[in-house]
Amino acid sequence: MSSTELPGTRAAAAAVAPLVSAVRVAEGEELRSVPLPGLTLTVRGRPGATAGLAPALFVHGLGGSSQNWSALMPMLADVVDGEAVDLPGFGDSPPPDDGNYSVTGHARAVIRLLDAGQRGPVHLFGNSLGGAVATRVAAVRPDLVRTLTLISPALPEIRVQRPAVPTGLLALPGVASLFSRLTRGWTAEQRTRSVMALCYGDPARISEEAFRHAVAEMERRLELPYFWDVMTRSARGIVDAYTLGGQHGLWRQAERVLAPTQLVYGGRDQLVSYRMARRASAAFRDSRLLTLPDAGHVAMMEYPEAVAQAFRELLDECGRS
Repeated sequence: MSSTELPGTRAAAAAVAPLVSAVRVAEGEELRSVPLPGLTLTVRGRPGATAGLAPALFVHGLGGSSQNWSALMPMLADVVDGEAVDLPGFGDSPPPDDGNYSVTGHARAVIRLLDAGQRGPVHLFGNSLGGAVATRVAAVRPDLVRTLTLISPALPEIRVQRPAVPTGLLALPGVASLFSRLTRGWTAEQRTRSVMALCYGDPARISEEAFRHAVAEMERRLELPYFWDVMTRSARGIVDAYTLGGQHGLWRQAERVLAPTQLVYGGRDQLVSYRMARRASAAFRDSRLLTLPDAGHVAMMEYPEAVAQAFRELLDECGRS
């Protein structure tokens, strides 16, 4: 099956990424730029502790970046050769030429990356939007996925949680520019605290060092002239994916996933309802579930040890392949 099988549309060419502050690279990590047809992706690598380990790819959520996996990747360096991708327009990756930020567009980018690097099949991880992207990749290209680990995946909900409503409203025309004007006086620190209050089960668990790094990254992102456009179009992509039916619906694709799947849900998640864990467990045919009552939307950042242990147990079940 070709990497272009996913449906998509072409749009106007996107702007080239401007020169802004350098993105942070933690000790033991390395960044590389991967030019692909129609886009360029930045990949954050955490090489395995020994040669020959199975590859893993980590996919972040809306407004995130490959840095969201920096706490988890070193905990798995003895069992996988890990890489985390900055989706098009996020992190250090410039916007794609076609301006396509739909779930399908992001999934196509991941597939192109895996095809180009010939790293598949991989242990595929996804959080939030990245969970929806990873689900679509696993459904349409099972040859690329060994196992699937989904942390608070953005799969369609009938009753969306109230704190998630602003994200959906961001998809409406004019809302992003209005919000940008209303929050013009906000500092990067205020914006970061707001995001952390929404995404973490207990923001008090965040260390001062981690908070400083997050503020610096927020400052860097706000320098990007395409920041709000990428957020708006990606939020619209999630909303569109929630309303898509038929064989391309995300729940229908979840049922088609063949890879052994580890699901992780947080009891304090304000963006993806904890009650969706039961439905996801039933949809993915070969699934196991980890629930973390005190975790929010980004369990791999709040409780990386628990997520790492769940993945190790998944590996043991699958014979550590």
